[in-house]
Amino acid sequence: MNQRVAKKTMKPHEVPAYGLGEAARYLKIAPATLRSWTLGRTYPLDRGKGFFEPLITLAGPDGHLLSFANLVEAHVLRALRTEHGISVKDVRTAIRYAEKELGVDHLLLSPKLRTAERGLFLRKYGTLINLSRAGQLAMERLLDAHLRRVEWKVDVPLKLYPFIPEEIAGANVISINPSVQFGRPVLESRAIKTESIVERIDAGETVDDLAKDYGVRPEEITAAIVYERAA
Repeated sequence: MNQRVAKKTMKPHEVPAYGLGEAARYLKIAPATLRSWTLGRTYPLDRGKGFFEPLITLAGPDGHLLSFANLVEAHVLRALRTEHGISVKDVRTAIRYAEKELGVDHLLLSPKLRTAERGLFLRKYGTLINLSRAGQLAMERLLDAHLRRVEWKVDVPLKLYPFIPEEIAGANVISINPSVQFGRPVLESRAIKTESIVERIDAGETVDDLAKDYGVRPEEITAAIVYERAA
C-alpha cells in the first residue's frame, strides 16, 4: 500500500499535520523541549556522545510531523513534566512500567489515565519514583485538569482545549480539532482560526469590530489574541 492510500485510511487524529515549531506554539511548549520529547537528542559524555530517546513516537513517515494524537500526548506529558516537576527519567520509568506491567503501549493516550485504573498506576508510579502520597494526589489533580481539556470518544481524542488564562473569557473558548480548519486553533463557538483574528488585529481592526463581524463576544476575540501571543 503506498503512502497516499495509507494516509486516506488514517483516522483524523492519526494524520501527520503539525510541524514541530507549530505544535510547540499551540501547546505553549519550548520548541527545543518538544523536539527532545519527539525526536530525541544527543548529549556529551566523557567518551563520545549519548542519546536521549524520544518519549513520543511521531506519526509522520519522515519523523518530523506530529498528528493530533501526538499533540494530546505532548499536552499530557507537559502536565507530568513541566507543571508538576516530574523528571524526564521518572516519566520514562512510568512509560516503561505501563508498557511492561499494564500492557499499555501509549500511556499518554491511554484511557487508563482517565478511569479507576489510574489510581493503581499512580500508586505504583509514586512508589517507583519515591513520590509521597500527597505528591500522588497533587499529580492526580493536575492530570485531571489537563485530561478534562481533551474531549474523547472512548480511547480516541477528538478535541483539545489548550490552556489560556480562564479569566480572559472562561474555559474552552479556543479548541483544536483535527476535523475543523485542518486542525488549527479556532474559536470554539464559530470555528474561526485564531491566527486569522490576530492578522486582522495586526492590520488595524479593533476587537469590537471583529466581534461584531464574527458575531461573538469581544472577550472571545481577546482570548484568541492572548492565546496567539502567549510565549
